[in-house]
Amino acid sequence: MAIIVQKFGGASVADAEKIRRAAKRVMERMQGGHQVVVVASARGRQTDELMRDALELNPNPPKRELDQLLSTAEQQTVSLFAMALDAMGAKAISFTGGQIRMLTDGVYSKAQIISLDSDLIRYQLDKGRVVIVTGFQGIDQYGNVTTLGRGGADTSAVALAVALKAEECEVFTNVDGVYTADPSVFKNAVLLDEISYDEMLELASLGAGVMHFRSVAFGKRHNVRIRVRNVAGNNPGTIITHEVPQMEGVLVSGATIQKDMAKIGLVGLPNVPGTAATVFARLAAAKVVVNDIIQTEISPEKANLSFMVNTGDLPTARDVAQELKTELHCDSVFVRENIAMVSVIGVGMRSQYGVAQRFFEALAKAEVNIDSITTSEIRISCAVDISQAEKALEAVCLAFQLDRPARQRAAI
Repeated sequence: MAIIVQKFGGASVADAEKIRRAAKRVMERMQGGHQVVVVASARGRQTDELMRDALELNPNPPKRELDQLLSTAEQQTVSLFAMALDAMGAKAISFTGGQIRMLTDGVYSKAQIISLDSDLIRYQLDKGRVVIVTGFQGIDQYGNVTTLGRGGADTSAVALAVALKAEECEVFTNVDGVYTADPSVFKNAVLLDEISYDEMLELASLGAGVMHFRSVAFGKRHNVRIRVRNVAGNNPGTIITHEVPQMEGVLVSGATIQKDMAKIGLVGLPNVPGTAATVFARLAAAKVVVNDIIQTEISPEKANLSFMVNTGDLPTARDVAQELKTELHCDSVFVRENIAMVSVIGVGMRSQYGVAQRFFEALAKAEVNIDSITTSEIRISCAVDISQAEKALEAVCLAFQLDRPARQRAAI
C-alpha cells in the first residue's frame, strides 16, 4: 500500500472540532487504500502561550529548557488526534520525535535533522494503524529534546515522506494552496495549480507563509511530491514539483512582500581581501541569518557593505556591526528599520527578457522609490519604504498580470 504523509498546522487542529475535521481527511485517505502518517503542530497559539509563560519566569530562559517546554504542545495534539481517530473506528498511535528516533544536530531552537528511524513507523503501519508524529521536534545524540525552529513541522513531514518513500506529502493549511501573491494584500491573487521547487523556495524565503523554505529545500533535494491544500475544502490545491516545460512560458509566477526586515550598512570598510569574510564569519557565529548582500567600492581604499536581516535578528546584528566598526576601523554603521522587500519570482526569467524593465516601470508609475536592488536567476527584489510596500506589490502584480490564471499569461 502506498504511504501518504499528511501535515496539519496549528490552525487546522486548534480545537476539538477542527481535530475531528482533520481526522476525516485521514479517514478519506485510508478509505482510498493508503497507509497514512500524520504530522501535527501545536494547537492554535499554544506555543506562543508557553513562550509567554517562560518569559514571565525568566526573560532569558535556558534554550535547552525552552525546547523541553515547547515540545509538550505537539505531544498534546498528537494524543488528541489519535483519540479522535479511535472514536471514528480507526486504529491510531502517537509518537514524539524522540520515540521515532528523529536525530538532530543538537542546536536548541534551530536544530537540523540528521536522520530518523522509519522501522517503528512501518511496523505500526503494517499493523493497520495511522501513525501520528509530533512535528517541530527531535532529539540529539544525548537524548535532549530539540526543536527545529520556524517551519519545523513542515520539515518533519517532508523528512518522514523521504524516509518512508511516500507517494505524496500533503500540507493542510487554512488556504486553498499557493497564490500568485498574498490574497490579503492583493485581493485578486490567483491560485496556482503547480509551482516549481525553485520558485517555492524563493517565495518561502521572501515571506510567503504557506510553507517554510527548509521543508521545500528538503523536498527538492529528495524529490518529494508536495501538495498544499485547504483542510476545510475539496480544492485539489497546489503541487510543488520539479520544473516542467510549460513553466518557462510564464514570465512571473508570483510576487511577495516581506515586511519584517531591517538593513544594516558598514560605511567606509577597508577595501582589502578578507574584509567581507570577517564580517560574515562574525554574523554566522552570532547565528544571524543574512539576506541580500550588496558591496560597493567607493575608492581604491574604501568600500561600503550592506545586508538585510530579519527584525528578530536585528539587535544581535547591530551589536556585531558596532563591534566590527571598531575592529575594522570603518567610518560608520547605519541601520534602517522601516523597510520592506518586494519581489517577483518566475522560472520564465531564465529564458525571457524584459522582466526588469516591466518591474521597475511599474514601481516608477506607482511613484515608489527604491532603496536597493538584488537579483537571482529567477527573482528580482527591491527594498522600499514600508509605507509604500503594499502599493509596490499591487503595482508589480498588475504589471505581470498575476490576477489571471497562468494559462492566460503564458503568451505575455
